[in-house]
Amino acid sequence: MEWETVIGLEIHAQLATQSKIFSAAATAYGALPNTQACFVDLGMPGVLPVLNRQAVVMAIKFGLAIDAEISPRSVFARKNYFYPDLPKGYQISQYELPVVGKGEVIVDLDQGESKRIGVTRAHLEEDAGKSLHEDFHGMSGIDLNRAGTPLLEIVSEPDMRSAKEAIAYMKKIHSIVRYLEICDGNMQEGSFRCDANVSVRPKGQVKFGTRTELKNLNSFRFVERAINLEVARQIELIEEGGKVIQETRLYDADKNETRSMRSKEEANDYRYFPDPDLLPLDIDTQQIEAVRATLPELPDQKRQRFIEQYALSNYDAGVLTSSKVLAAYYESVVSIVKDAKLSANWVMGELLGALNKAGLNIEQSPVDASHFAQLLQRIVDKTISGKIAKQVFEHMWTDNKTADQIIQEQALVQITDTRAIESIIDEVIRNNPKQLEQYRSGKDKLFGFFVGQVMKATKGKANPQTVNQLLKQKL
Repeated sequence: MEWETVIGLEIHAQLATQSKIFSAAATAYGALPNTQACFVDLGMPGVLPVLNRQAVVMAIKFGLAIDAEISPRSVFARKNYFYPDLPKGYQISQYELPVVGKGEVIVDLDQGESKRIGVTRAHLEEDAGKSLHEDFHGMSGIDLNRAGTPLLEIVSEPDMRSAKEAIAYMKKIHSIVRYLEICDGNMQEGSFRCDANVSVRPKGQVKFGTRTELKNLNSFRFVERAINLEVARQIELIEEGGKVIQETRLYDADKNETRSMRSKEEANDYRYFPDPDLLPLDIDTQQIEAVRATLPELPDQKRQRFIEQYALSNYDAGVLTSSKVLAAYYESVVSIVKDAKLSANWVMGELLGALNKAGLNIEQSPVDASHFAQLLQRIVDKTISGKIAKQVFEHMWTDNKTADQIIQEQALVQITDTRAIESIIDEVIRNNPKQLEQYRSGKDKLFGFFVGQVMKATKGKANPQTVNQLLKQKL
């Protein structure tokens, strides 16, 4: 039987406010446990929540960026459940009336295809604290620093049909929230994470299968692995005569498996009701338009501009605009070098390759845009060849020196004097009479041999175009 996968994602983006959603406690990452939790976060008697205006503005920004409905009135509710790191015994969230309604994003797939993924809603809520299970000798510690941290939960439609589509959607949302500067997108610190709802059904069947929820996935790689494992598990289970049960499952990266955590709750299990301490959130058209005026150039808009302004391919423009910082880096390089294609090739090739190898992001690059541009200028003005430029870049990466310093110190200036190159070519031809005879008898592939010998004799410093031109004449 052929099976179809159905996937929906619930992405939790931590909003980049300086204080929590209902209190003045700080949200900075890495503080000592329980040093950033106040009486409001602890749910002490007599305290009242006060809504953080900036969290609302950030939610509206996201809604506008995905062409979603912005609700003129939304309501905060209490989601009731018991957990040790939830001191109030409930989480303040939004249920029936979220601040952001239906929207959509367009994601790029393989072979140049694109797909529309619907967004059901995006609602504001507070985060819970964190349970710590190590170093407590059979007990658990509770850190309430995260309690009350503002989250925007972005719920997709079940429109994805493979783990690759889910990753493409998740990366697109990640890019949008970072462009908007409403979330730093740091997955290692838990600022951007997701729950994946996964089910399978026979191909052609309209009715959805029973879904399971994969909880708290905090890397693109883990999301893809977990979904693929869960799909395989469900298909195997059904084909062996079993039934998928609705449950919450955990992905264990060390064992590369999913395992059951608990049966999946329904909305009525949480006994939602409007929070009596918080008024409904009213947003008027004037407020929405004021936020719209602050929107930056978004990823799709920037990609289209790169295609038109720099004559880049759709793929190249997509890579370079996947991150706002990377796009700015590229534009800084182009503004100096004045060669859009050369700049794109080197930023995507050498720079991104080195960053990936080192496990760094563009913000951590040891080579800044102005120094990188200086290196490319030396290719353009023929001071060095592209091959030597790669050696220079390696030294720039490790030695914290400019391209000009390295070129001067290591005497890497390209030989462009035709008389000097001709002299070396003459010597190479004299020293290889057998290859010369074979070349002249029709073995054209030996031309590469002669080029290699000349480049070897000049230690790679001869201008390759000049070498090719003079060799053809001499041979």
